[in-house]
Amino acid sequence: MDADAVTRLFTRSDGRYLFARWGRPIVPVVFGVEDATVSILKGAIEAVVALAGHKMAETDPELGANLMVFFFRDWDELTATPNLDRLIPDLPATVDRLKAVDANQYRSFRFDDTGAIQAAFVFIRMDEEMSKVPAETIALSQVIQVILLWSDSAFTDSSPLAAAPGQPAVLKPEIANVIRAGYDPVMPVCANDPSHGLRLAARVGALGHGG
Repeated sequence: MDADAVTRLFTRSDGRYLFARWGRPIVPVVFGVEDATVSILKGAIEAVVALAGHKMAETDPELGANLMVFFFRDWDELTATPNLDRLIPDLPATVDRLKAVDANQYRSFRFDDTGAIQAAFVFIRMDEEMSKVPAETIALSQVIQVILLWSDSAFTDSSPLAAAPGQPAVLKPEIANVIRAGYDPVMPVCANDPSHGLRLAARVGALGHGG
């Protein structure tokens, strides 16, 4: 990936550059699915966290769990969930907006004082389309999209995953390298200057050449 391609991954549709990674260990909890699916999702989280060189923990001192994943059938279930409006600002308006565009997924982030990701909330509506997708693919896709704060349009035209017919989806090597580079200890936990994209691209290039 060249510098422009890397920079675009964190350049939002309004033109702002914004990068952030997790600043604390990730503590996941999953709602609305059977234990087997929970295991698949947590396995994907562990794999991506290991790829990034980040850490997981048993509990978060402030929130208990800081990566919450919800599976459900209808967006209205969210407004009926007790205390969820404390986690998601303007929850009723958000639900109305998601229903209006017939969305089947939504992600919301919370940040700490340094600008690092403090918590993430993932909502997956199991509509007909999503129900056709293997659980492993859903899990890997969602974890990839919360391990960093990507642009709102980063994966609109191209998925971060690749899959051969009849094979499970895998993370594209170039996206894996962006994640590794983003978690390089010498890189900042957040950035809003496009020059960060150039530094990121240089590290991605080194990883791509085995450096």
